[in-house]
Amino acid sequence: MELKYTVLVVEDEKNIASFIKTVFEANNFNVLVAHTGNEAELMINSHCPDVIILDLGLPDMDGMTIIKQVRQWSATPIVVVSARTDENDKISALDSGADDYVTKPFGTGELLARVRTALRHARNADVGIIANEGKFVSGNLTVDYDKRRVYISGNDIHLTQNEYKIVSLLARYAGKVLTYDNIMKQIWGPNFQSDNQILRVNMANIRRKMEENPAEPKYIYTELGVGYRMLESE
Repeated sequence: MELKYTVLVVEDEKNIASFIKTVFEANNFNVLVAHTGNEAELMINSHCPDVIILDLGLPDMDGMTIIKQVRQWSATPIVVVSARTDENDKISALDSGADDYVTKPFGTGELLARVRTALRHARNADVGIIANEGKFVSGNLTVDYDKRRVYISGNDIHLTQNEYKIVSLLARYAGKVLTYDNIMKQIWGPNFQSDNQILRVNMANIRRKMEENPAEPKYIYTELGVGYRMLESE
């Protein structure tokens, strides 16, 4: 199963939103669409997209509000696509936490390139992945961020979307303990109402696929009552 990046398109003009959706689906992305700020907030919190394409001129709120709200809990890349060409608007969006700013009208090739760049920067932000050509390596474990695959001894272990997100998140912070709440917020959103059971089920499935003996894990350790920690890279 191919793991695709999920992009959320926040655009009130339905013809533009539909056009962007078509372009990104043709380039191997999963695409969600929101036409209002309220819809966008719900989708961001519930779906945790990999990247957000955001128009600032929404009917119910200014897009700047969404940028600021997302940045309170997430580093999800945000690429602004707006008809506002004033330099102060660009500076304000970038200072608020947007990763890039594209003015309308835009070329599809440019927008795709900007989104891919934002995703690459986000992927490389926390650890020295660049030196390993987009990969995290620890023993027989390889997390390939470009292909969105996890390998043990060169074999693809076929993780689900959420399983991959959990493993890649832990790999980004290898050697550090991530709390249950932190992981759940990053994977399922800040408003996810649950105990840790769904995370524990996912982790059990991950260990079954990647560990020789799931009861004695070599790659992902449990810090009892706190969270999980990935073995540090080589």
